[in-house]
Amino acid sequence: MTTDSLHIVCPHCHTTNRVARDALGQSPDCGKCHRALFAGQPVALDEAGFEKHVARSQVPVLVDFWAPWCGPCRMMAPQFEAAARELEPHMRLAKVNTEEAQALGARLQIRSIPTLALFVNGREVARQPGAMGAVDIVRWARSNLPRT
Repeated sequence: MTTDSLHIVCPHCHTTNRVARDALGQSPDCGKCHRALFAGQPVALDEAGFEKHVARSQVPVLVDFWAPWCGPCRMMAPQFEAAARELEPHMRLAKVNTEEAQALGARLQIRSIPTLALFVNGREVARQPGAMGAVDIVRWARSNLPRT
């Protein structure tokens, strides 16, 4: 792979696609299922999907760890969706339901929800517990990206 292309995991079929870096903003489609690689909304991931997106995507992955019974999580959901519209396609936004992915939550030591975690090149680089508004989510995510 050259530096002018990136691996992007499809949010629909989870196939890894190679996308030219300068084509990110041109609504690229998946080579397998032909659906949009970025839809401006978070993708719901189970444990296997989380592992694939974090390990294989070469764009940062911002994950909202949440649970359906959590009031602050439900309040933050539309804010996280708004942040996805602003941050994609240069960052993948995903949601992991900790009730369904309990082993993942335990392994990552998610102690409170909602918790945001930012992953770059397969590694967690930042974590923030608590609900935030869209502007704060965007600001926090961008400020925690490693400098290149």
